[in-house]
Amino acid sequence: MSASGLQNRDSFNGALIGCGFFARNHLHAWRDIAGANIVALCDADETRLHAAGREFGIERLYTDAAAMLRAERLDFVDIATTVASHRALVELAAHAGVATICQKPFARTLDDARAMVAACDKANVPLMVHENFRWQSAIQAVGAALQAGAIGRPFWGRVSFRSAFDVFSGQPYLAQGERFIVEDLGIHVLDIARFLFGDATRVAAATSRVNPAIKGEDVATIMLVHESGVNSIVDCSYATRLPRELFPQTLIEIDGSAGTLRLMADYQLQIHTDAGTELRDARPPALSWASAPWEAIQGSVLNIQSHWIDCLRSGREPATSGRDNLRTLALVEATYLSAGEGRSVEPGELERAPLRRQVAR
Repeated sequence: MSASGLQNRDSFNGALIGCGFFARNHLHAWRDIAGANIVALCDADETRLHAAGREFGIERLYTDAAAMLRAERLDFVDIATTVASHRALVELAAHAGVATICQKPFARTLDDARAMVAACDKANVPLMVHENFRWQSAIQAVGAALQAGAIGRPFWGRVSFRSAFDVFSGQPYLAQGERFIVEDLGIHVLDIARFLFGDATRVAAATSRVNPAIKGEDVATIMLVHESGVNSIVDCSYATRLPRELFPQTLIEIDGSAGTLRLMADYQLQIHTDAGTELRDARPPALSWASAPWEAIQGSVLNIQSHWIDCLRSGREPATSGRDNLRTLALVEATYLSAGEGRSVEPGELERAPLRRQVAR
């Protein structure tokens, strides 16, 4: 259905494609959103498909996405599969005229991502990337404080995610790819930097692999120069063993012309100016289905999916639309190119030349 045909509706019928590890968070969140009804599920793994159907009381189950799109009258699909299938599924949904949410990473290459955006534009259907980290309550609180001018004009920032949490037990495929932390986690942290400081004009990065049991990089340090005049550092690690494991918390430091802002452990937001120091509690709201240590991420899933329904109803383009996510993907590619070639990179280079898929060295 075209974007105009979805506006001012009371309810929307959707289907979830992919019933794996993270998809349960999607299904819990959909159940909490008024006006969102997941009426069908699709997964090639029948055991996983039927388990999700039983848990969430969904009876219309499919192992083939094309068959589901032919059989169901859907307002949207939520694609929660791994990246290799994303382009085919997004283009399939676009051809069927169905609005689409797609998990990150959106695409394996920028060329694929551009083709997916073009397919949805041609079909006049909304497209959003499930880029949820910026929707965490604490990250939104930081963004709101900056918008309110709490520390004046920002000029320097750091967005940091450092952990030794075992992400491979729940998602073993992460250990097998030539790319790991920048593509899987760094994409979130780079998107937070864009959300807070605006688009970047230059990237300089270094990556390394500490864990010998994985194929890709598990440490990345990235310097960004933003159009806004902010210089920022994005750093990610799954090899950092701290006295207290903070997974999945993102820590933020921002210096501004009138003060400083720090998002510290346990979602405590500190704002310091000449008027004094204020401490705000930015912990995620309690959800009946949330579980430690995932509460902030699970809350962000509810927030971004609520935003999607609001955008369908109002006809607005989502904040994390496919078009917007092209800029985050460009930073991911620029990071790999910079780390691979040992030089700073302008993301605009990726528009002017054929994309070379770089991997960490």
